Amino acid sequence: MSDSDFLAVEARDCPMSSCAAPAGSPCRTGRGKVAVQYHTARFRLVPHFAKALSVPVPPLRRPGAAWTELPRPAAAGSGPLGHVRIGYARASTARQSLDTQADALRAAGVTRVFAEKISTRAKVRPELDKAVSLAREIGASGAAVTIVVLEHKRLGRGIELAMLAEQLRAAGIGLEFLTGELQGSHDPAGVVFSVLAAMAGAEREYIRDRTLEGHESARARGKVIGGTAVADDTMLRYALHLRGQELSLRDIASRLVIPAGKKKGQHPSAATVLRMLRDHDEQAAATADQAAALTVLSHAEIDDQRLRSQLTARP
Repeated sequence: MSDSDFLAVEARDCPMSSCAAPAGSPCRTGRGKVAVQYHTARFRLVPHFAKALSVPVPPLRRPGAAWTELPRPAAAGSGPLGHVRIGYARASTARQSLDTQADALRAAGVTRVFAEKISTRAKVRPELDKAVSLAREIGASGAAVTIVVLEHKRLGRGIELAMLAEQLRAAGIGLEFLTGELQGSHDPAGVVFSVLAAMAGAEREYIRDRTLEGHESARARGKVIGGTAVADDTMLRYALHLRGQELSLRDIASRLVIPAGKKKGQHPSAATVLRMLRDHDEQAAATADQAAALTVLSHAEIDDQRLRSQLTARP
């Protein structure tokens, strides 16, 4: 489920009589709380989720909180219900002041500003997350939303900014920079978002290629890539013995003990036992096929030698 898929569910009224949440609002429980999952009768109305077993309510709807009715989404073909601008300010160190950024944002007409002092290298920025969550919630109600910052460096650099832009574009949230190289307002469908998305895609491909190269280099030096194997020959022989007694995979797993590694002393899962036995059967079948092929070849060589002997013995 993507960040904006829940909007497709909330585009319809919930048909459950115990919920009856109107379009634009999450489903609710009988005790008046925001439901953890949307009701089946509701999300099954969306073709994309017709075969889903469950669809969770996103964190921005605050599952478990007291339920309140949200504005209905804008009708098809109508314009946005107003325009909301949310400000964000960030300083890298505690000694730096946020006053300049806050004053510039308020001068630009921003009434709600999220501010924090945190390094650009930080993976989690609580106030930025709050600003994005609020923007998504307001956007879900049908209003146009723009996040405003002094300059693009306040949001992040390189791949971080590109990945954030991808999230905002998926939610239909615009960006506005008051100064700097990207100064101006940028629509989610605009060229700036497209360039940033391309940067994010290129960076992911670069990271993937470097990872694969590292794996190949490690394998060439004899290093094992991936988790430590939980099975050994003794466990395999015992598992084969138990399978011969027609025990189920779950029963076999409950009688095996992992001999080494982080899970030493624990029982393997039934899936691990299945994979171990399947790999053994495939290897045994391949060995049998190879032996059969060698036998056929050997018989062919014997027949050929006999034929040569017979031809040589003829006067």
